[in-house]
Amino acid sequence: MPLEETLDIPVKDAVLKGNLHIPDHPKGMIIFSHGSGSSRLSPRNRLVARELQKYGFATLLFDLLTEEEDRTYQHRFEIEMLTYRLSLVTQWLTRQKDYHNWNIGYFGASTGAASALKAATILGPEVIKAIVSRGGRPDLAMDDLNSVESPTLLLVGGLDTEVIMLNELAFNKLSCQKEMTVISGASHLFEESGKLEKVTEYARRWFMKYLFWQSTKVEKDYIE
Repeated sequence: MPLEETLDIPVKDAVLKGNLHIPDHPKGMIIFSHGSGSSRLSPRNRLVARELQKYGFATLLFDLLTEEEDRTYQHRFEIEMLTYRLSLVTQWLTRQKDYHNWNIGYFGASTGAASALKAATILGPEVIKAIVSRGGRPDLAMDDLNSVESPTLLLVGGLDTEVIMLNELAFNKLSCQKEMTVISGASHLFEESGKLEKVTEYARRWFMKYLFWQSTKVEKDYIE
């Protein structure tokens, strides 16, 4: 039976709320790093998480900030602090006996993509096997991008012209296995009909290729 659990995750200076979902026969763990002003209750990330769960991926959505911290607007853009929190939560998860040997991927949105990329340079490709950015700001991690070794997929809305430019700059700085896909007709939040489903499909394929440790030849042929 699938497991649904609400977590209190201790980090050095706070206790963060998280929602963990473990499907039957999980293919790996995807940790969500939310953007500015979002939380584990973000409807867009929850939709993506539910779809990835259907394909057998475990998901962890958690609050990078406490409720009190989130009242201070500038905390939402403190990438170094958010990176530190994401790294600590990932390390906490890997120390739990049920998950210590799992393959882990990051799904980052908006500014959360920058913290995901920076955390991946701290933890290394042995821990973080794949990264997907949705409407992200990888440019906010520019100084660290050439140190990212985890395969990285950048997804950007075709109507989000400024963020396309910023993602192109970041893409050129990345030296890992990488792809950038522009989803036509989508704005920054991918609110248009069917666009988040497109995000989920691209993310699923990326995670199947680089995160799923038991891929069969048939599955690999399907996603390539």
